[in-house]
Amino acid sequence: MDFPQNEGAGSQPPAAFKQAHFLRDVIFHGKLQLLKSPEENTRCRRGLYFQDGMRRVDYILTYHIKKSSSSRQHTSLLRDNAFTRTLRRGRAQPAPAAREETKAGSPNLCMDHHDDDKCLWREEFESNLVEMGLELERDEETKTPGVGFVKIHAPWSVLCREAEFMKLKMPTKKVYEVKHSSGVMEKINVFISKLTDPLHPNLEENRTQKVKHLSYPFSREKQHLFDLSDKDSFFDSKTRSLLVFEVLKRTKCTKAKFSMGITSLLGSGVYLAAYPLHDGDVDGENAEPNDRKLLYEEWASYSVFYKYQPTGLIRKYFGEKIGLYFAWLGVYTQMLIPASLVGVIVFLYGCLTVDDDIPSVEICDQRQNISMCPLCDRVCSYWNLSTACGTARASHLFDNPATVFFSIFMSLWAAFFMEHWKRRQMCLNYEWDLTGFEDEEDHPRAEYEFRIMQKSLKKGHKSQKPEREKLTCRDRFPAYMMNLIMMLLMIGVTFAIVFGVILYRISTKAALAMSSNPMTRSSARLTVKTTAAIINLLVILILDEVYGAVARWLTLLEVPKTDKSFEERLIFKTFILKFVNAFTPIIYIAFFRGRLGGHPGSYLYVFESYRMEECAHGGCLMELCIQLSITMLGKQLIQNNLFEIGVPKLKKLIRFIKSQRGSFQEKEYEKKLQRYETDHFLEPFAGLTPEYMEMIIQFGFVTLFVASFPLAPLFALLNNIIEIRLDAKKFVAELRRPDAARGKDIGIWYNILRGVTKVAVIVNAFVISFTSDFVPRLVYQYMYSPDGSMHGFVNHTLSYFNVSHFQNGTAPLEPFHLGFHVDICRYKDYRDPPWSETPYEISKEFWAVLAARLAFVIVFQNVVMLMSDVVDWIIPDIPKDISLQIHKEKILMMDLFMKEEPGKTQLEETSPSPHRNY
Repeated sequence: MDFPQNEGAGSQPPAAFKQAHFLRDVIFHGKLQLLKSPEENTRCRRGLYFQDGMRRVDYILTYHIKKSSSSRQHTSLLRDNAFTRTLRRGRAQPAPAAREETKAGSPNLCMDHHDDDKCLWREEFESNLVEMGLELERDEETKTPGVGFVKIHAPWSVLCREAEFMKLKMPTKKVYEVKHSSGVMEKINVFISKLTDPLHPNLEENRTQKVKHLSYPFSREKQHLFDLSDKDSFFDSKTRSLLVFEVLKRTKCTKAKFSMGITSLLGSGVYLAAYPLHDGDVDGENAEPNDRKLLYEEWASYSVFYKYQPTGLIRKYFGEKIGLYFAWLGVYTQMLIPASLVGVIVFLYGCLTVDDDIPSVEICDQRQNISMCPLCDRVCSYWNLSTACGTARASHLFDNPATVFFSIFMSLWAAFFMEHWKRRQMCLNYEWDLTGFEDEEDHPRAEYEFRIMQKSLKKGHKSQKPEREKLTCRDRFPAYMMNLIMMLLMIGVTFAIVFGVILYRISTKAALAMSSNPMTRSSARLTVKTTAAIINLLVILILDEVYGAVARWLTLLEVPKTDKSFEERLIFKTFILKFVNAFTPIIYIAFFRGRLGGHPGSYLYVFESYRMEECAHGGCLMELCIQLSITMLGKQLIQNNLFEIGVPKLKKLIRFIKSQRGSFQEKEYEKKLQRYETDHFLEPFAGLTPEYMEMIIQFGFVTLFVASFPLAPLFALLNNIIEIRLDAKKFVAELRRPDAARGKDIGIWYNILRGVTKVAVIVNAFVISFTSDFVPRLVYQYMYSPDGSMHGFVNHTLSYFNVSHFQNGTAPLEPFHLGFHVDICRYKDYRDPPWSETPYEISKEFWAVLAARLAFVIVFQNVVMLMSDVVDWIIPDIPKDISLQIHKEKILMMDLFMKEEPGKTQLEETSPSPHRNY
């Protein structure tokens, strides 16, 4: 049924047509509802409730619609009344005539074959949802062109059924006192609580709770155990959307001769999106108090950066998995505070003792007049060791005895962090009623179901149920081979780029050494170091985005069956590629640079033209620090913060330009949108993998090479303080509300963290032993020093070279650069002098130092790992208070069963009819 075509867009439809449409909707509903305009019902106007203003919207499905010119005219005529049809088909199905009238009058006109199929699939799927007990209401008369909305409401009976199926723990009537500790510990906890009171958000639930509701898995037969005085608030909005999403995942559509759930329907474009609604607005004059607004004020604001996170409210609004991520991020950030303080102390120690460092003083002493061999062939000439004074003094800031202590400290810090998180996680499991929680059955992904459908249709098994089909290793073998080849290729690309940067450093250093400007020649090494580190950073940032896309593409090729399997495979590939990308340049500088160059008279060349580079006389640790600091700070500043701030702003600017409206018109337009329309324009939630990944890479920077950069924990702390508020604002105001997901831990990320912690001990042992001069100094002091001091260490580490032994064409073009003729030059290595029986061969001092280096690695690694195991053994995974409370809950639950059992009969007699809607 439609209005006459000769009616103008601004004219009102005749009363007869209004009455006909009203009666048609009444037949379609199966029950009479009062017609309320948006202005008459504020809750309806916000889009949080159905048109009756009573039933709240628990979930939204959106789909694409195409409207003819007549239907667009019809939409404009009906927009003032905004009365949408409710798909309430449960028990009273509409008559055939009414159904035909509905189809004829529906503005959702299918324009082609594919749209017609999607219409049929949506109709069957929504009909099946109604049969599952959900109530639906369609809205196509919105201010969002081309998008239709299906609002979903779960009645009380459906919520109870799904909560029982999922074994959700809900608070019972029983309330008991929580005893945290006693005696001296209680007084200490009270004192600490008062001291940190300004750091807590202004939330009652974030304070230390003295009482707690006893929780029990919900059961319809045991409703008398629960406080059902207010059924509207018994299940909060997060729980309601979680229960509805479970129904959506179980409900199937079979009209296309294969089974399709909501994930398949989303993947095939039948629906554009599926999401729960945010509770309300976060700002504005009409923003009423709600959990979202509270999170925006007490969590997503930079003015509260010094406060603890309201993890309880985060879990209440977003679900356990997101709550656990921010709880973990908060624990990690708090643990960075002592690490930062110790790192600053170590750095200050290096600054204060630089004048007392004997090797640095000897290098800076111009009276020694040590002539060094050229750093490159022909264009480079001899140079005085005293010109490396600045580099030697700077190296002492990061290469001193305190560095070893800091490496041991950070290894133990990582062990403490892992143990502290396990205890915190157990506390959250207790507070959030997750004790005894088991992972839910994961439903097949849309792509997996689609591949099964293709396989079934290809075999021509029309009568066979596609559920019996599955993807075998043979089906996935091409994808596995592609994964292996592409992973090796990407890692090869990383190595090739690192090699390219090496060639850049070698060629640029040679070019600057030929400069006629003395200032350019003197600053050539620092210029090459810095520019090469910046180039490496830019390449890392670009490849990170490429590798992320490649990892997702490779994972999609494998077609994992479940979301959990997909996530774990994606995480593994992404972590491997990004870890190699970020740390390959650093590993090269730490362990390979300066060890492949050869010695004067027998240098190692690349492409027969470029000589392999060497470290400065102060060691490679300074260059490692420059590379690490620029990479870490650049990634945090550009990738983690600038991208997270700039990309959403850029997308919003593009949408604003496309809308071609002024700022006033834009604000006025947004005020007229319903809640589900506003959420539709927000960015979809992409999962927690990117959030975890950037923090894990940062954790690697903090722990793996911390011996070379003790300020890394401080910069990580400053970054995370900003990161928490950035992520909070993104989740609260810029993303659609994610589907609530339950979980009792952080999953595979804990194993990755544990692996990085173990590798960090080994890496730091090798950095101190092979990259720094700590071990050679100890060997000299206790084996070769005549007086047990460091005097003469520099001369001990320098070998001799006779300039007449230069190969043809490699001698300096300016042999008198220092103002005098040089017969013997020095270079850093442990080799016999040219006048010995074995000239330029490795000396015995080299083997002594090498043995000491290897011994240090073994001792350091075993001592630190032993201490980490002791920490793991001393600190129990479950706090004693929590284990006692869990045991106490079991006893109280038995008492509750015995006391409340007589009330069960009384509740059944007075309980409302199951047909009643709440």
